[in-house]
This record gives sequence, C-alpha cells and structure tokens, in this order.
Amino acid sequence: MKSSFTAPESRLSRPLVPLVVELPPEVDVPRALERLAKRRRVCAIDSAAGEPRRCGVVAFDPHRELLARTADGDPLAALAAGLATMGPPEADLPGPFAGGFLGALAYDVGVRGERPVDCAPEPWGFPDLVGGVYGDFLVRDEQRGRSWLVLDAAERDDRPPVEHRREELRELLLAAPAPAAVDRGPVVGSARRHVERDEHMQRIEAVRRAIAAGDLYQANLAHRLTSPTALGPLELYLRLRAVNPAPYMGYCAWHDRDSGAAALLSASPELLFEFDGRRARTRPIKGTAARSPDPDEDRASAARLLASDKDLAELTMIVDLERNDLGRICVPGGVRVEGCPTLRSYARVHHLMADVVGEVRPGVAALDVLAALFPGGSVTGAPKLASMELIARLEREGRGFFCGSLGFVDTRGRSAFNILIRTLLWRAAPGGGEVSFRVGGGITWSSEAAAEDRETLDKAAGLLDALGGSASAVVEPEARPY
Repeated sequence: MKSSFTAPESRLSRPLVPLVVELPPEVDVPRALERLAKRRRVCAIDSAAGEPRRCGVVAFDPHRELLARTADGDPLAALAAGLATMGPPEADLPGPFAGGFLGALAYDVGVRGERPVDCAPEPWGFPDLVGGVYGDFLVRDEQRGRSWLVLDAAERDDRPPVEHRREELRELLLAAPAPAAVDRGPVVGSARRHVERDEHMQRIEAVRRAIAAGDLYQANLAHRLTSPTALGPLELYLRLRAVNPAPYMGYCAWHDRDSGAAALLSASPELLFEFDGRRARTRPIKGTAARSPDPDEDRASAARLLASDKDLAELTMIVDLERNDLGRICVPGGVRVEGCPTLRSYARVHHLMADVVGEVRPGVAALDVLAALFPGGSVTGAPKLASMELIARLEREGRGFFCGSLGFVDTRGRSAFNILIRTLLWRAAPGGGEVSFRVGGGITWSSEAAAEDRETLDKAAGLLDALGGSASAVVEPEARPY
C-alpha cells in the first residue's frame, strides 16, 4: 500500500543535522516555555502529570510556519508538503520527536476522504491547521528528569550559525529565574454561555429522537462559553498546568492577519493515537466522575463509574467505532482491544477508557493513521459521519480546535496526537484577552436532558475553579428561537 500523503521528493528536503546539548534537570517544560515565549511560533506537547507521563517537547523558530484553512485547500495536504522539506536526523535523538511537524488540527477539517460535513464557521475565525516544521526544540524526559536542547545545524534559512544559537539559548535557559509574580487574583472572570439551558436541552432531545429513529447510536453534544482574562496565554497556560495537570497537555501560539494574536492551551487527558511506524494505538475516553477530597467518597465515585451501564455502553460503542477506523489501515486480524474498561484517575475526575491497538499494513504512514482516526470517535459519536452531521446542525457553529488534535509527525515517521478537550482558546482583547471553551458530553437514548446540561456546567465550573474564576456566576444568554 502506498501512502496517500507521499509527496514528490523535494530539492529543499535535507536531513536534520542535530546538535544535542544536555541541560541541567531544572530546565523543564514550564521554564523552557517561559524563556522561549518570545521566539517564533512556540508550540509544545507537555506530559505534566497522570498516566502515562513520559516526555515533553517545546519547539520554536520553525523552518517553515504552517497555517491553513479548509477554504483554501486540504490542511493535511499542507501538513504533508511542509513535512517533506525535512529529512530524518543523521543521528539518534533523545525523546519521541526527531524534528518535523508539531502543531494542531481543527475538528472542522472533518473525516478525510468522506463527504464534507456542512458546518458553519468557527466564531473566532481561527485557522484549521497551525504549527510548523521544527529542527530546534527542547526535549524533557519526565520519567528520568533529564532535558536536552536539540538544534538543527543544516543550512536552511538565514538564521545564525548553530554555535551562536547554542550559546544564546543555553544562556537564556540557564539564567537565574525571575522573581515570583505577584498574585493578581482570579485569572478569568465569570463565563458567559452562548447557548441557553432550554436550548441545549432541546438539542439533547433532538439527539434522542435521532437515536430512536435509528439514525445513530450516540452523539457528543457541546456548547460554548467565553470569559475575559487579564492574563496573556503563557501565564494562563502555566496556571492551568499547575492546577489541572494532565498527560497530554499542549500549548501553541500564533499570529495571523485574520485572527490576530492567538493561542491554544490544552489540559487534555486523552490520546487520539500514537504510532511507532508499525503499531498504532488509540485510547478513547467515555465515562467521567468527579473526584472527592474524602477518600471513601472518592473510591465510591470511582466504583459507581465502573458500574454505570450508560458509561460502559458508551465506551463499548466508541471502542467498536475505533476498531473499525483502525481496521481500514491494519492487516486482517491485526486489531485488538486491551483493558476495556480501565479506570484512570486525574487531578479532578475519574475516567473510563480502553486501548485499541492495530498492526498497520506495509506502506501506511503516520498521516494515514491520523486521517483514519481523525476526529476521535469519543468526541463525535457513532456512526461518526452521522453524528458529526447532526452535531453541525444542532450546534450551528464550527468547533474549531475544540475536539481536534494537537501533536507531532516526525521525520522518522513516528507520531502522537491528543484530543483537544479541556482546552482554552485565547485571543487578544481590550484589557488583556478573552478565552473561549466548550463543554459537553455523550448523549444516548438513556440521557436525561436536565442532568446532561447540569454535567456541562459542572465541567465548566471545574475549569473556571482551576483558573480562579467566578465559576458560580455563569451568565445565561438571552433566549432565542430554536
């Protein structure tokens, strides 16, 4: 099988020529982000806590900046073309990333190769692909507490010689930390709902009618909230990381003429997939229960989740969907399910999840795996296209990066992407900035509309509480015809 993303060999494609410098262990992801924040197109994957906690990467000053919208063509094709400009490294490197693409893909890109879902624009006008092709980055091994600076010595553009960059960056990363910032109080204000309670409940009932009619089995329905903030995106991300750490966090900042200064800040606990060149693994989450500071109640909450027929049924349906998605690119009989269900506990919630693993066919590349699994079934529903079409009709606006993915495809053909839940979008606004985020949940026939709406507000309150906001003061919009 030949990959559908195989690009003609580019004359500009040169291998990564790595210069690797080990740094003191105190140079971790937060410190690197703080020191490198003013570099071009800073983008990071960050395994801050939870299981599995592995490696982080902070990439900066890309050789090629990537920013694309579906209106101008296929963002995955743009990603493939950018990736083709850099070849594999000439030496082994620490960590999971060996140069290449790092960035985010919006949910609204949809399912590649299928009919496009008719979707309204994303309200803030953000791009559908943002990131870059990187040869300069910091790698952090969270298990061993070690850090390395990797710089590309190949002559690709007009940047200074690698020896100069090495000394400049070492000095920047090793400089004494600045004095601790003064606590400025809440970092976000009260959130404003953009869909009133009654309307969201009507949407939930519309999903239940579609299920009763046999159109689908479940759909993941969300609504949007916005809030002012006095903080810039990096300060906000570091706050989010400190109070709600997760294994698949991420940060990406950019600027373009349409959306201005903007950033994506994710505290995601969910893996879309990881791919080592031969085996692909996806890990859908379905089932959430709040944690309690009381140990007995916390254990009881976890036990109730494990015994929930609704949550177990949702997980089973999405596992079956992911088996089907992986089956399209894997050898016959090469897909298996592991640990269904598995309970994992995070800073604020318990989750149910399972692993679906597949041995891919020869010729399948990382971008083929991404195309087969994107967007993740846990944030669409089942069947995937039917649920996405219903979601688009009911939500009446594009989701943008929410429920999309952030991750990497490196020059060796390895890849890993998260699912962008627990994710804030930030844009510049008078007085500082504004954040936008969405909350939702899986709707099945057994869903009760009032309870489902209340769960979304619990999720919003948890995020706002983590950021020191006025979670109890969610402002309802004016009622509108539905």
